[in-house]
Formats: sequence, C-alpha cells, structure tokens
Amino acid sequence: MFSLQTIFGKGDKFYGLLEASSESASSSARALIELLSAPVSELSLEKFKEARRREKDLFAQISEELVNTFVTVLEREDIEALNSALYKIPKVVEKFAERYTLAVARIGDVDFISRAAMLEQACEVLEQMVGLLRQGMDLDKIKKLNDQLQTIEGEADRQILELYRDAYANETDPIRYLVKMNLFEILEKAIDRCRDAGNVVYHIILKNS
Repeated sequence: MFSLQTIFGKGDKFYGLLEASSESASSSARALIELLSAPVSELSLEKFKEARRREKDLFAQISEELVNTFVTVLEREDIEALNSALYKIPKVVEKFAERYTLAVARIGDVDFISRAAMLEQACEVLEQMVGLLRQGMDLDKIKKLNDQLQTIEGEADRQILELYRDAYANETDPIRYLVKMNLFEILEKAIDRCRDAGNVVYHIILKNS
C-alpha cells in the first residue's frame, strides 16, 4: 500500500533546498571579504560566479519542485517568496564585486571590509533563521534572530551614511565620487536583501505559529 507521501511527493525536501540557498548567500558574503582583503593583482570573481551559478540552480530546482510536488511543507507562495528573496542576495553581492574590481584602482583607500563583515553577519543570522523552519515554528527564537538582523541592517545603514558624509565633504574628483556612491548603494542593497529575506522567514513562522 502506498503512503500519501509516496503518492503526492515528499514536500520536506524544500527545507534542504532553502537551507542550501541561504548557505550560498553566506558563501558570497565570505567571498566578498576575501576579495576586499586581496591585493589588486590577485582579484578574482570566480567564487562569486560559482555562488551565483549555485543559486541559479537552486532557484530553478525549487521552482521545478513546486510544479512537481503536490504536498509541500510550507505554503507554495511562502516557498516562492523566500526562494526569490534568497536568490537576490548573491546576485547583488556579485554586482558589487564586479564594479569593485573595475574601479579599485580609481577609488583609493575606502574601508569596505567592515561593511562587508556586517553583510556576512546578516547572512549568518539569515542562515540560522532558514534552518529553524524545519525545526518547528518557534516564534520566540525567530523573533530574536529577526531583531538581530534588523539591528545589523540599521547599524550598516548608519555606517554607510558615514561613507556618504565623507564622500560629500572630502571627495573632489567627480568620477571617483560617482563610483564610490554607486558602490555604497550596492553594498547597502545587499544588506537590505538579507533583511527582506529575514522578514519573509519571520512572516512564515508568524503565520504558522
């Protein structure tokens, strides 16, 4: 006799796929810190391309599984929303890395590493949040992590505002000014994407608790 799980498909595979997606976001953040710490002659985008390829594959796999699986552990629209939110993080990080490698000789001494470290922290918290989905809908735990993620995002905004202020006050080269501002905005967007994904996880657990 077949079980319902055999007939309808094993929906809990989505936990593993979403966890892998959040791990890919963390990998891209770690790669960014390595890039910013490397000598100009050793800059490489290969790790970012690898993270993006993996994220694209996971995004496509989750989308395909949603079509082929009748029973899912979470509501389909929630899986789709989280899949989309996680997909955007490595995409933005790769965009920053591409622009940075093109402009590094022009922008001078700018401390992006401390802000990238905050992005890594945000990705790590997000990874914990996604991991909690399969462990049960613990609203207290997820709220603490989401509050932590919001705090990181708020502090990152404050620090990036300092970069803006410094550029406004001290940058005299208009091209370098524009390049710096563009990089600040991309890095800020990457951290915002982590916050957005965290909000999706929090919404899912709030709805199911």
